[in-house]
Order: sequence, then structure tokens, then C-alpha cells
Amino acid sequence: MASYPDLRLRRLRDLEPLRRMVRETRLSAANFIYPLFVTHGQDVQEPIPPMPGCCQWSLDRLGQEAQEVAALGIPAVLLFGLPAEKDPLGTGAYDPEGIVQEAVRVVKQAAPGLLVITDVCLCEYTDHGHCGIVKKDRVDNDQTLELLARTALSQVNSGADMVAPSAMMDGQVRAIRQALNAAGQHNVPVMGYAAKYASAFYGPFRVAADSAPQFGDRRGYQMDPANVRMAMREIESDIAEGADIVMVKPALAYLDVVREARQKFDHPLAVYNVSGEYSLVKAAASNGWVDEKLITLELLTAMRRAGADIIISYHAKDVARWLREG
Repeated sequence: MASYPDLRLRRLRDLEPLRRMVRETRLSAANFIYPLFVTHGQDVQEPIPPMPGCCQWSLDRLGQEAQEVAALGIPAVLLFGLPAEKDPLGTGAYDPEGIVQEAVRVVKQAAPGLLVITDVCLCEYTDHGHCGIVKKDRVDNDQTLELLARTALSQVNSGADMVAPSAMMDGQVRAIRQALNAAGQHNVPVMGYAAKYASAFYGPFRVAADSAPQFGDRRGYQMDPANVRMAMREIESDIAEGADIVMVKPALAYLDVVREARQKFDHPLAVYNVSGEYSLVKAAASNGWVDEKLITLELLTAMRRAGADIIISYHAKDVARWLREG
């Protein structure tokens, strides 16, 4: 192999057109899914304080936002709902007229070409804030599966193109896949939150979705941040149960997990660039400590470089605009 002075690696970095030509990892609006928070009321566009630039949208304002997302070339949205009422069984999650079910109809009418993905969990709908049925201060895995399956099916019946179970219950993908198949919905894909960690990066989301647990925490069902091998078992399990896409969440502090998953599995791989990651960038940028555009593009490129095919990100609209600007 040649060496300096015959080898000059800087030759490929000197000119911007050449840098673009040899770039190994690329970002595109087509890589993104944009999360949306939907609430009741009229003419609501409520800013989320810890997530600057993000809002809770009422149904009458949601269609316009969906159209803007589609116009930017972002192919999909992920819907989260804030119900009018909560109860121990999270009945709003699987109500055919629930907030997410109504939101699906609104988005499909306003932006027919936009892929609509729905989060399948109970935490936003239960009065205790946990992701399933609670018995003696513990989440009952197997009884929760029935409600997750009902939720997914009700969302699909409302027009959802894909469902994304996030409750981290053992067997959730299988239960949902079986329910969809039994209803003749064989072609609806499932994106499993396969390796979802019990992370401190979720704080701003819990404000946005009003989903903080009222007692204890979620470490009994979400993954220990110290574990990588267990993540591979979780991903393998979701694939065996019928997941079409698997996910690592969060993204930034878990790029080693993303890389490991990319090397072990051929399934499409998503990462969730979560609220805390987003808020850290926004806070630093607002203080002038970092260049928001440059640091955001660098972080998201790192997620793609680690092996992610898909990035769920609150930055998606900004990035789509930046990429158009060149």
C-alpha cells in the first residue's frame, strides 16, 4: 500500500463536489418518520415547552400539519394521542372513536400519500401511566397483550398503514400479528419497538404525551441500559413473532446496539431519535453553544452510519428543509 508522500488522502477532501461524490453515508428526507401528538379541542396548536418546535395538535389543525410533512418529502408520521379521559384499563387506546383512531382518518384524508403509523401502547390512556394492566403494583404481561392487540386492530380498522407496539410486553408482536391476520389484515406491517431501553432520555416526551407513570418506573419491562446481548435476544424474538421492521430506542446513546443489530439481522432497522436527544440539541443551540443545523445533521448521520435504515425524529421537518437548501 502506498504511503505519504505518494498517498495523500486529503486529495478527496479538497473540493466540495468531490467530497459529495465519495460520501459513504447519506441523509434523505425519505429516511425519516415524523412523530405527531394529537389532542382534543378546537384550533389547538399547543407548544410543548421542553420540545421547542413541537406541538400538540387538535384534529381540526392536524390535517394542515400532515400536508406540510408530506410536502417536505417525509414519507411517514407516527401518531401519539392524548385522550380526554383515562382509566385503569386504558380504554381510550382501543376505542374505535378514540383520539388516535380519529387522527388516522384525518391524516389519510388530508394527505393520502402519507404513511400513517400508530403507536400501540396503553401508557397515555391509563390513569396510572403504565403500559399495561396493573395488578398489585405490577404490570400483568399476558392480560395486557389482549388490549394491545385490540388497540392495534382498532387503529388499522381506522386506516392505519402500520402499527408500532412500544409497550415492551413479551409476546406483543405475536399477539398483534395474530389479531391482524385473524381479521384479514395480513398485509399490514408491524414495526416492533424491539430494544426499548428504560432511558432517562424520555423525560420531554412524557410531558408531551402526559404519560409519566404515577408510581414506580418502567424498569420491570423496558430494557436495562447496560445490556447489549439482551437487546439482540429481544430483536430476534420480535422477528420470530412476525415483526417486519425492528427498532432500537433511544438512538444516540445506543449506537453500539444499532451497529450490533445491523451486523446480526437483515431486517429493516429503525432508531428513535428520542425527545431528550432532541431537547438537548435545542437547548444548546438556543444558548448559542452549538450550531443547530450542523450538529443535528452530524448526529443523524451517525445513526445512519451505525446501520439505521429509518430514523424517527422530531428534527425531521427541519432536516428535510436543510437538505433541500443543500
